[in-house]
Amino acid sequence: MTSKEDSIVWDVLGDRLVAYERRFPTCPQIPVFVGCEVLSDTTSSDGSQKVTERRCKLNVEAPYLLKKIIGVDFVYFIQKNTLDFRNRTLNIEAHNESFSSRVVVLERCRYFVHPENSDWTCFEQSASLDIRSFFGFENSMEKLAMKQYSQNIAKGKEIIEHFINELKKEGVTAQGNVSQSSGEFTLGASASDYSVSATASKATPRLSSESQFQLDSDYIQRYLGELSLLQESRLVQLRKWVADLQKGKVPSDSTLLRFLRARDFNVEKAREMLSQSLIWRKKHQVDRILSEYQTPQVVKDYFPGGWHHSDKDGRPLYLLRLGQMDVKGLLKAVGEEGLLQLTLHVCEEGLQLMEEATKTKGKPISTWSLLVDLEGLNMRHLWRPGIKALLRIIEIVEANYPETMGRVLIIRAPRVFPILWTLVSTFIDENTRSKFLFYGGNDYQANGGLVEYIPQEFVPDFLGGPCRTMVLEGGLVPKGLYMTEGDLEREGCPLTEDSIYHSVTLGRGQVHEVLVTNDDPGSVITWDFDVMKQDVMFTVYCTRAPVPAQSPSGALQTIQQMNPLAPDPEHRSAIEKGWKEGQDYFRVEAAIICHDGESIQ
Repeated sequence: MTSKEDSIVWDVLGDRLVAYERRFPTCPQIPVFVGCEVLSDTTSSDGSQKVTERRCKLNVEAPYLLKKIIGVDFVYFIQKNTLDFRNRTLNIEAHNESFSSRVVVLERCRYFVHPENSDWTCFEQSASLDIRSFFGFENSMEKLAMKQYSQNIAKGKEIIEHFINELKKEGVTAQGNVSQSSGEFTLGASASDYSVSATASKATPRLSSESQFQLDSDYIQRYLGELSLLQESRLVQLRKWVADLQKGKVPSDSTLLRFLRARDFNVEKAREMLSQSLIWRKKHQVDRILSEYQTPQVVKDYFPGGWHHSDKDGRPLYLLRLGQMDVKGLLKAVGEEGLLQLTLHVCEEGLQLMEEATKTKGKPISTWSLLVDLEGLNMRHLWRPGIKALLRIIEIVEANYPETMGRVLIIRAPRVFPILWTLVSTFIDENTRSKFLFYGGNDYQANGGLVEYIPQEFVPDFLGGPCRTMVLEGGLVPKGLYMTEGDLEREGCPLTEDSIYHSVTLGRGQVHEVLVTNDDPGSVITWDFDVMKQDVMFTVYCTRAPVPAQSPSGALQTIQQMNPLAPDPEHRSAIEKGWKEGQDYFRVEAAIICHDGESIQ
């Protein structure tokens, strides 16, 4: 037994019913439908119900051998249509007459008025197939039947829309609502005039509205792109919910569609996600960002990112020279909230540019592309507060700007990049991660590189292309532009949390060692410290044998065991005096002199 169900939503029931009747007695749009004869056609005494039964002749597309075995070229189905004017429904039921002892095919269709909006027509369709015995071709018949059914499903709306357009050409633009007058029910003119012609004087023209217009196939194709019937239905459902809920501005259809796609067209999940996002936008006045955001001067001077033409698909393209970006400097200059505001401003600009591109390109542009240049990326970019801020920003963007990223091109990725990617990739939606393309070294210049996605004339000059950009080179942010400790505290910035940094004071010749016990060959050790005064020498050693932790006396013993960064007041070294370098321990990082005021990562 095989079964399948589908459902869609249209607007206005009447014209769909009349258009459906136009499919008979033949329908060129369905080649397998050869013709039909009316077996019975009855109307109830009060005109509220009309029942039509037809015998339909079908030319099933079956393999030649199968046709020869069963000995027929056509099969027959019995179709029963029940039109209920009182309840405004059309029920269609069809079953096979041919080979009914071997195969049972049952299909049901139902048109009915949407319970929450009388201007919408709902359509439900289900079918079942039970093959009892068919000359040993049971599997072939099942596949053939399901293929035929799927093709009919795909054509259903197309055919109805075709006949609606035919009605419009004849001057019939609507059939009005079903009404009761003097005990009789009518649709348009009357029940007996169900097949309305161009002379149907009582047909009422349908008033166009924005919501109805946005359901038109031309609108969907032009501004939203290819949608299945079920996806259109889900969009209508979500839009109605938002219209009922929002008293002010209602998000555009493209916005609603993004949230639906982010939740695999599950209306309830999309509604929950959208609801949270709308609350967030209102709380933080995100709608005002484009008009009110003032770019800080330090961002204008040192942030290496900006918009740059479009990719080959017409998407707006954003360039970010992350490898040249002083993450620590920018965070200390504008704070985490400042960097978040900058990111949100870019996202809002992206939405605006996508809307403009949709108008100018003549096709729907619902995403933008990001090109990230990692030349210069090093361990400084793995600064812990910077990673923490990045993860927070990713979380906010994923929740409130879903399905806006069309493609992410990561170029000139150095060996340290996999560490950064491991840290952040788990916070990026799986569907978004699938849009990332990575190029190491100069691979972006080879076949399948940038020119596959960006027009040659738009390749940035800093990547060897002919196009000049307005994107800065970045560089270190002067410490004189940093926010004060008081400003950071007032902002609630995590940069000032004691849990992140520890302080130690050293005299001439004293040492401060951080003992890291590690037996994982695939791990990476990073460091981050500032030299506040004088000069210090820094290096990294690896011992051949495990080294026990220092055991100072008193309360410090507990602190030392809990935190390897805690200072040892005796400034002892774990390297014994009798040890020899190259034999008992090895230098794995060349010694460097760190000067007054330097930040080392």
